[in-house]
Amino acid sequence: MIDPSQACAILAAAGMDVWAERLPRQIERILERPHGDQARWQRAIEQLPIPLSDNLKLDKGSIELGRAADLGEAQRAALREHLQALHPWRKGPFRLFGMDIDSEWRSDCKWERLLPHIAPLNGRRVLDVGCGNGYYAWRMLGEGADLIVGIDPTALFHAQFRALQKLFLGARSAYRLERILHLPLGIEDVPPGIAAFDTTFSMGVLYHRRSPIDHLLELRDTLRPGGELVLETLVVEGEEDRVLLPPGRYAKMRNVWFIPSTAALALWLQRAGFQNVRTVDVTRTTPQEQRRSDWMRFESLSDFLDPADSSLTIEGHPAPCRAVLLANKPD
Repeated sequence: MIDPSQACAILAAAGMDVWAERLPRQIERILERPHGDQARWQRAIEQLPIPLSDNLKLDKGSIELGRAADLGEAQRAALREHLQALHPWRKGPFRLFGMDIDSEWRSDCKWERLLPHIAPLNGRRVLDVGCGNGYYAWRMLGEGADLIVGIDPTALFHAQFRALQKLFLGARSAYRLERILHLPLGIEDVPPGIAAFDTTFSMGVLYHRRSPIDHLLELRDTLRPGGELVLETLVVEGEEDRVLLPPGRYAKMRNVWFIPSTAALALWLQRAGFQNVRTVDVTRTTPQEQRRSDWMRFESLSDFLDPADSSLTIEGHPAPCRAVLLANKPD
């Protein structure tokens, strides 16, 4: 689990004193009710080999650490065994000492689609809401972000981040690896009105929220005046009044509430007080980007689609299509 004292010091130094004061109790609350697999995950992390390397690359599609020659056969087998104990790996890919973590999502595809459009991250303070195992946070550091705070309440994702962090800290690197915080929290744990971040990412979160407008307001409150929101979510085709509210599951997911058109989503953002709203990408999800692998052996996209018509989900809804919208908090 994260060291609250170090995280508090980083938050306080960044001017987020209120959050620094609340964080110890937030972490204590999580420790009071640990996940049932927490001890097993902790053993896997503790048993990871830590070979030194000077080859850490955070600016490529597959985040890369070390070379195959850095590990013997027994070490490589142990590395694979301990990381497989943290299955399933949803976000990636990672290439560690010649071994590929071929995650369910080719998260690099999404990153390459949005990166040319967003404000350069160099020197910025970034909040990543629903950050998963931290893949994007590492890419943000590779782009020169000054501080990245990732939040995600899923215990397994926090364990995966800690495993990667342990390996990366063994590298001789020019990256300021301590400038990434991965907190096992949700957006509701961020102090209201904190207004501390230059860029806030919310990717793959909005459609899981019962009240999407409230989520947009929470995101706006995290940004300093003029700050940029990077919002990525499921969308459907249609005009401003087109919003899909699945009566049951969507692509076998239980917790999908609202899937708007890009026009409706732009209107939501404007109503939530954002300006300069623009859609920079709309892409249909394909099995090349989301699929099962040795590192995610459960059902994936191909199992969620109608076998007779891949333009539809198994329930008959429009197949997953995802958009990236950018917007700014007024100065």
